[in-house]
Amino acid sequence: MKLYIPPQIPRLAIAFAAFISLFLVARHFLVPDTFGKYGPYRAAAMDDYAALEIHYSGQEACFECHQNIEDLKKTDVHSELHCETCHGPGQKHVLSSLPADILKPTGREFCGKCHILNAAKQKDAINQIDLTKHNIGKNCIECHNPHQPWEMKK
Repeated sequence: MKLYIPPQIPRLAIAFAAFISLFLVARHFLVPDTFGKYGPYRAAAMDDYAALEIHYSGQEACFECHQNIEDLKKTDVHSELHCETCHGPGQKHVLSSLPADILKPTGREFCGKCHILNAAKQKDAINQIDLTKHNIGKNCIECHNPHQPWEMKK
């Protein structure tokens, strides 16, 4: 008894073999050599990241020169925020000590990024302000010290 093989089967087998071969060739050229050394990661990625220029300095570098700000922040609602959250990357400022090399946000829109009314935010976690009604025409820092916002300026 002769086994009958439908004519589609050999064609499908050739198509699958071609597809698998193309996949293996493409994988050989596209997957980096160090991929998989430490699990599903590219081991050489750490060297690439280490070679990148540093932009952030860390809060400790800020407090080396700005001890007074550290003292203010310790007891404030912003105590958990790091300096670079509001002031941006500080490495350039740390190296130069020039005030122009650090962001000093003053606008209402900046504070509004966190403090604008938003139904999705917890009201007891973040003080929310309606910027369309609260001290229109003034910047937040005219009344509030951003490092101790509950202390009103005189």
